[in-house]
Amino acid sequence: MTFPKNFLWGGATAANQIEGAFDVAGKGLSTADVMTLGAHGVKRKITKEIEADVHYPSHQAIDHYHRYREDIALMAELGFKVYRFSINWTRIFPEGDEKEPNRAGLEFYDSLLDELEKYRIQPLVTISHFETPLGLQKYGSWQSRRLVEFYLNYATVLFKHFKGRIRYWLTFNEINCMSTQPWVAGGIDSEDESVRMVSAYHQLVASAMAVKIAHEIDPGNQVGMMYAGHFAYPASPHPDDIVKTMEFMQEMLFYCDVQCRGYYPSYKLKELERLNIELPIEPGDDDLLQEGTVDFLSYSYYNTHVTGANTKGILKGMNGLDTGYKNQHLPKSEWGWTIDPQGLRYSLNLLYDRYQLPLMIVENGLGAVDVLVDGRVHDQYRIDYLKSHLLELEKAIDLDGVNVMGYTMWGPIDLVAASTGEMKKRYGFIYVDVDDRGQGTFQRIKKDSFAWYQKVIATNGASLKEEI
Repeated sequence: MTFPKNFLWGGATAANQIEGAFDVAGKGLSTADVMTLGAHGVKRKITKEIEADVHYPSHQAIDHYHRYREDIALMAELGFKVYRFSINWTRIFPEGDEKEPNRAGLEFYDSLLDELEKYRIQPLVTISHFETPLGLQKYGSWQSRRLVEFYLNYATVLFKHFKGRIRYWLTFNEINCMSTQPWVAGGIDSEDESVRMVSAYHQLVASAMAVKIAHEIDPGNQVGMMYAGHFAYPASPHPDDIVKTMEFMQEMLFYCDVQCRGYYPSYKLKELERLNIELPIEPGDDDLLQEGTVDFLSYSYYNTHVTGANTKGILKGMNGLDTGYKNQHLPKSEWGWTIDPQGLRYSLNLLYDRYQLPLMIVENGLGAVDVLVDGRVHDQYRIDYLKSHLLELEKAIDLDGVNVMGYTMWGPIDLVAASTGEMKKRYGFIYVDVDDRGQGTFQRIKKDSFAWYQKVIATNGASLKEEI
């Protein structure tokens, strides 16, 4: 059992969850900047504008903007081959519809790339990771075709400015969240399925055009899609449960079908027809979708669901993990997410069989309450979680023949949790001394899992077979 020789080991973050400095150097407001602090079972609120005496976690986060050199040095110490991060759209285009970029924003990411290059860490960049410029709300956000134009102007600036420095790109983070969390995925505050599907269509067109532009500017660019890893088991062998689970998976995977195959699948077209939803198709769009298919498929994997005949619609909301069914065979995290290592192998096989494209796990990790005792965090539970998942990933590669490019654990340093805005839901190998309200020293402290993952990378996974 071995990992490929050039396997890309690393970690993943998002700008709005680590950078802070929300109003520094000309940065504008994004949809993430008006999301308040929530908690497990308490939804985050959207205020549309900044209100006094309200805590917005993205405004300060872990202050990576001022501490990125220290953070990247720690990633280098871990042995990272690749680091997945996102560029904050509103650092480059503060309102989103400007013609010319904000030079200070580009200079910040130039400096960040300088640090990565110093340690020979390859960047994997998400162009849009859950932060659409708030200034684009006046157009109706992604409900408007104008957003395609603004996104492509932004993406083209990135492809040209960072040409030769960034080779791996992702167009949208977890694009299927347009069906489950539309405000997060695209600044769409609507339960109307027509609004969601029109907005999703515009993102799919924008992604396809971005892939084409990236290849034209630099044929060496590799552009992937990013799927929020929703996978479901039927509640029973009853045919009603089997069919409902099929429908659930179609609802999620149609985004992958379009981005990987280049056209809307027949089942989705029939569903839109039944709902009387007309897509805003313009002449040439069909060709664009076909010509702009992705080079690889990346996705997040945290858990699996159970679905059946009584599942009510699709997952909704920031904590949208409740389908009405429980899996009595699996344990759960402190936030109620099932822990299913074998599901990772299952998901890899499902996606590779369906698309025959290289895959990458770009998010996988355990959110937990870590306790700092005498300057140490003993997080054996995180080591156990990650080890069990990586062993299943190894099986998918070695036993099943799945082509997996790499693995970027979420998130290697403690960061703001997207689902709740909390800091106490910690994922990292590196503890950050800051609480949910942004209070603390911001000191970075290595957890026990730091040395464990460092060894995994150094041995290219061989240490996984050792007893911990």
